[in-house]
Amino acid sequence: MAAQFGRLRKGALNTTVAAVAVAALAASQAPGVTTDDAGRRIATGTQPAPDAAAEDSATGNSPYYTDLPPLNSPNPSPSASTPVTPGTGEAGIPATVLDAYKKAATALQQAKPGCNLPWELLAAIGKVESGQARGGRVDVDGNTLSRILGPQLNGNGFANIGDTDNGVYDGDSSYDRAVGPMQFIPSTWEWAGRDGNGDGKKDPNNVYDAALAAGHYLCRFGWDLSTQGDLDRAILSYNNSQDYLNLVMRWLDYYRKGTHEIPDGTGTLPSDRSDDSAGASPTPTAPSTPGTPSAPTTPTTPSSPKPTPPGPTPPSTTPPSTTPPTATDTVHHLEDADTAKLTAMAGDTFTEKISTRAETKTGEAVAKVRIRFTITGKTDATFSTGEKYASALTDSAGEVVAPALKAGEDTGEFVVRATVVGRAITGLDYTATVTERAADTLTRTTDTALTCTPGGEFADQVEVKATYDGAVADKVAATATLIKSVLDPTENDKGPYFKDADGKAVRTLTGLTTDEKGLLKLPKLYADDTSGTFMLRINTAGGATLNVQLTVAADTSPVPAPSESASGSASASPTP
Repeated sequence: MAAQFGRLRKGALNTTVAAVAVAALAASQAPGVTTDDAGRRIATGTQPAPDAAAEDSATGNSPYYTDLPPLNSPNPSPSASTPVTPGTGEAGIPATVLDAYKKAATALQQAKPGCNLPWELLAAIGKVESGQARGGRVDVDGNTLSRILGPQLNGNGFANIGDTDNGVYDGDSSYDRAVGPMQFIPSTWEWAGRDGNGDGKKDPNNVYDAALAAGHYLCRFGWDLSTQGDLDRAILSYNNSQDYLNLVMRWLDYYRKGTHEIPDGTGTLPSDRSDDSAGASPTPTAPSTPGTPSAPTTPTTPSSPKPTPPGPTPPSTTPPSTTPPTATDTVHHLEDADTAKLTAMAGDTFTEKISTRAETKTGEAVAKVRIRFTITGKTDATFSTGEKYASALTDSAGEVVAPALKAGEDTGEFVVRATVVGRAITGLDYTATVTERAADTLTRTTDTALTCTPGGEFADQVEVKATYDGAVADKVAATATLIKSVLDPTENDKGPYFKDADGKAVRTLTGLTTDEKGLLKLPKLYADDTSGTFMLRINTAGGATLNVQLTVAADTSPVPAPSESASGSASASPTP
């Protein structure tokens, strides 16, 4: 049995409203404590604030599971070389729950990049608070199959927090309880709640909503969680206990060393709790819809099993389960749903999208199954959302379309893998190709004739614009070469030339690139002593070619006639 940590009870400090007010007033003067915009106090040091009110934490300092990670030597903390035991429910994270953690962390990378929130931190807190939603007992949308509730915060061994939600979330109209996979108390959820699955609701009983809310909660003070000090402060703000901090850090270290996805509902249920009630909290209750209070269920502690007499084990008489399989359970394989060839130029959005169909063993479509799409390998390609993964439900035809792919600058092939969330079946791989940026047309931006005298320099620089299918072709590689003729594209050895950094003549320029407007302006051109007509050829990736004529000729401008004398009269010719 996993070891348990001790627990500081808060009930004695919160038995009356007056006592809470006095404690709050005194704490407001305490060092190492500050308040957020809503007046909620939080420790700013790396130790718990001994007088911080329970209402100022995410959970109301409710009890939590104390099971330790399944390491060979959990105390002291494991080193980086400590192996992680694979293949166990304790080591794995249920698929939908894991999806929620990763989606929330990705959203925080966009919303609050300076926070550096790792998804493994959400997993560690989710493990300690609810045992990963009690082993992943959630439906395909992320809703817990039954409410997960902490004990009444009635001051009897716990904090004293009267009802704040009229029982909407916790089914208790007398006192608040911690609710859902991340164990938010209703008063905290009121301002911290988020809609993580895009259904228009903020439900603490939904793992996508709860995970996103937890991420924003941990990042709310501008903390940088890549630093240990801020990480400690964020965890303590969730549940104000040094033992809690130590336990979450152990799970965080464990998950950082590697974990794996397991089917929903197959996770190991925790056994030990910080208030010494084995396996009793958070408590599952009958399913209910937010807004309809339900009667709370009294936790029960399972009795010790009776010893089994020696001898052969009799065959099991337990009848098979009569619970009908979920839609996810019926999926046998994934099929491609006529996805076209996936090709795009670097920096462009793929015009074709990945479409996948979930089917039973007999080929029947399966609706309302969550499919995850993951970009694998070393590539800078993403989905149009900016993320490396996406998930969505199949429709009535069993099909789901992934968000559009966005090519990065890395060219070549990459793979997108489609998997069924909650099932360990073979995934379906899609290969996508990123080609280099290209142009199919080059035009000069002016039609000025380019002329020069022998030994001189051209007054105008050559500027061209690149397009592809009529659109601006930016960041396209180009080459400029002074060639012998249109029929002979070899480099010329006489006539116009460019200069390198040392002032030497060069007649081929490589490594050129069009700018964000598709424009390319070449360096100044010079002429040697050879007169004649010459050709400059510009090529781009994609096959666009432009020939530009250059003329080197002596100055043939007419000499101005002599001006008249200052008096305005010309010399008289002699009379014959």
